[in-house]
Amino acid sequence: MANKVVLAYSGGLDTSIIIPWINENYGMDVIAMIADVGQGDDIEQVVAKAYATGAKKAVVCDLRQEFVQEYVWPMMQAGAVYEGKYLLGTSIARPVIAKHQVLTALAEGAEAVAHGCTGKGNDQVRFEHAYQALAPELNVIAPWREWTLKSREDCLDYAEAHGIPLAQSRKKIHSRDRNLWHISHEGGELEDAGNQPLASTWVWTRGPQDAPDHVEHVEIGFEQGRPVAVNGHRLEPVQLVELLNEIGARNAIGRIDIVENRFVGMKSRGIYETPGGTLIVTAHRELESMTLEREVAHYKEHIALKYAELVYNGLWFTPLREALDGFVTKTQENVTGTVKLALYKGNIEVAGRASELSLYSNELSSFTMGESYDQKDAKGFIRILGLPARTQAHLRALKKEAVR
Repeated sequence: MANKVVLAYSGGLDTSIIIPWINENYGMDVIAMIADVGQGDDIEQVVAKAYATGAKKAVVCDLRQEFVQEYVWPMMQAGAVYEGKYLLGTSIARPVIAKHQVLTALAEGAEAVAHGCTGKGNDQVRFEHAYQALAPELNVIAPWREWTLKSREDCLDYAEAHGIPLAQSRKKIHSRDRNLWHISHEGGELEDAGNQPLASTWVWTRGPQDAPDHVEHVEIGFEQGRPVAVNGHRLEPVQLVELLNEIGARNAIGRIDIVENRFVGMKSRGIYETPGGTLIVTAHRELESMTLEREVAHYKEHIALKYAELVYNGLWFTPLREALDGFVTKTQENVTGTVKLALYKGNIEVAGRASELSLYSNELSSFTMGESYDQKDAKGFIRILGLPARTQAHLRALKKEAVR
């Protein structure tokens, strides 16, 4: 009986040619594991394509609910944004896909797992680190590090030679990755950092010039740091993200263009569309400004940076990430309330914040004198605060006297 390998299969260029390549070079039965993380594909067509290109079996895993609740929400609550811009849409999907790829391999009695990641990118680390953390006994097949194909044009040649139909063409050669949280674009004109993205490269969000000529308001409700409602209507996580994606996309929200530092040591340029995620992250940050104590809020900024690095670098299944989750979960206990946003042609303005657990006090922040805060107390506070400065000033004066 032939050995089995479970391939993380999307039906795109790379994984489509990997099935016949593994058949030819390893003689193994390929099981295509198709993860539905909200990419919007016709799953039945993807399954049919897997079989048509040589897969012995196709396994579909609907991971949308788990993806949002157990991966996106914790990342969002942590405030993780990579290099100040990237909301980590591709990065955060990899661990849940890899987890279920491993589970499929164990259930099917496979001896190996395979992926279509290149040897230059971050995804190879994300997948393979997860494999090692969850099932180190599995072998790993990474065709991009083995075959003689050097470019996407070479892959297209291979696909044509094997009669594999593809959506990509030599004129439309962007590499895209989509899920509920975002869509990424690489390749084509984007490889030159001096080029502006073509209008046709963006496929989800409207451009500002095509967005409505009026402001649209949206209110997002949170409970303990997790979004639960849009405009007063409670929604399940997947439906909530889908609705905010629609609202954000039509208002030109969520486009970024970034030259980022890959974990493997090189810089890469990509563009990302994260319409609903941008609204959620913005609203969550505003609600935290009302509900987090100062020292917690400031320290959490350090945690956010580290959390973003862990997600980006593929180190999800680590004790450090689990420990950081413990800190973040504690910080979110009082992050409950609503934030209203005003959207207009790619811009977001905060139109209101409200929380019964808010630490913001009209009485304390007002210029009007009140019983809760005696402004005369500030004198003693400043004197104590300035003690080190006064001591240093006195020492400098003594040194000048000695020189004279």
